[in-house]
Amino acid sequence: MTQVVVSIALSVAAAAVVMAVTALVARRQGRVAVVDVAWGVAFAGAAVASGAGAAAGDAGSGPRTWLLVALVVLWGGRLAWHIGRRTAQHRDEDPRYEKLLGGTLAEVGMARAVRKVFALQGAIVPVIALPVSVGVAREVRWWPLVALGAVVWGVGLFFEAVGDAQLASYRSRPRDQRPPVLDTGLWAWTRHPNYFGDACVWWGLWLAGGLASGWVAGLATLVAPLAMTWFLSEATGARLLEQTMMQRPGYPAYAARTSRFVPRPPRRGRHVVS
Repeated sequence: MTQVVVSIALSVAAAAVVMAVTALVARRQGRVAVVDVAWGVAFAGAAVASGAGAAAGDAGSGPRTWLLVALVVLWGGRLAWHIGRRTAQHRDEDPRYEKLLGGTLAEVGMARAVRKVFALQGAIVPVIALPVSVGVAREVRWWPLVALGAVVWGVGLFFEAVGDAQLASYRSRPRDQRPPVLDTGLWAWTRHPNYFGDACVWWGLWLAGGLASGWVAGLATLVAPLAMTWFLSEATGARLLEQTMMQRPGYPAYAARTSRFVPRPPRRGRHVVS
């Protein structure tokens, strides 16, 4: 139990360091949107810190510990690289953060940005990372769940990476040579394959890290995938994005035939938005 507490504390410390550095970068650049890149980095840092702490304390099951760390680092690194490459093309503030803060960083000041963005996300990261922080410090009770979790993680990474690649390919085409809405590939099955994939990644990590350690650990860390799924589908992800997407020509019709989150074959002849 002591090693689990240490592992969680290291996760908290790593997330705090990443967000503190990111706040300094944001202040220098004059925009809060850089925190999107730090999101994946913070999780990777938390996983590495927890894994190193468990290894130093001779806790956990070695192969599972480093599997969990590797899965988080791969996911977080890909996400940070993808968002960093995308945001490098834009120097203006993300409208989402302007709305959240009530203005630009220059207008509202750094203190509000720290309170409403950096500190908040720094506190959320260790909560979402609980299955990893707990899993690296405990013995494996059910190895089949570790394997199942890795498979679910792989499905999630596929949806996230392929969905992002398909969207990037769509956006790279001239506006007059592409349809108004991307509705092919994974985007024909769900309006947000990248968000769905992200949720699957954390359900997989919960299976491999939390539940595979036993019922108590599984129930104690269940908040992580539930919270991530809620954020992605209802809070700051799909639902928030669609407030603006519904204004785009063709999107309401696309929404009427395509699932908002969980993939399913597109409906035909239906006009009710899900």
